[in-house]
Amino acid sequence: MPPPFRVELELHDPAWPEQAERETARLYQAFGPALKTVHHIGSTAIPGIAAKPVLDLMPVAGDLSNLDDRRAAIEALGYEWWGEYGLPGRRYLTLSDPATGRRLVQVHAYAEGSREITRHLAFRDYLRANPAIAADYDAEKARCRAAHPDDSHAYGDCKSNWVQAIEADALNWAAASSD
Repeated sequence: MPPPFRVELELHDPAWPEQAERETARLYQAFGPALKTVHHIGSTAIPGIAAKPVLDLMPVAGDLSNLDDRRAAIEALGYEWWGEYGLPGRRYLTLSDPATGRRLVQVHAYAEGSREITRHLAFRDYLRANPAIAADYDAEKARCRAAHPDDSHAYGDCKSNWVQAIEADALNWAAASSD
């Protein structure tokens, strides 16, 4: 399990999408044809809200065993491989700055067709489309950061109920939008 880290929230940085694109290119190099696509998710993908300056990327593969076969290539890029890390059907990886130990990227990889892909994309897109709800999320994150400034795990747990409630709304919204 990766250790918890200090929670630092920064104003949205317009450079985050470009950084995500550069890291996506590195993931394609390491995983090769095993990848179908890579999505930029999480708060750094939602303009207008503060975020931990850690990119969340979601690679989608045809089959997770193909990703498992490329583990050495991804670790050669500096990633740590955590396996499912509590979520069946996921491969979780982290990239930290070797000099400072500061987390830079979190990768949540799934096989094509996983419901988790739909959940992550619905949440991201719902907040992008609803600035008032994104602002509420921003406030919830600030509250949880104030309560747990030195423990990213506790911070995540703190905002979990809010996120789950909004995810349900986001999934309904996404389903209605696709009709």
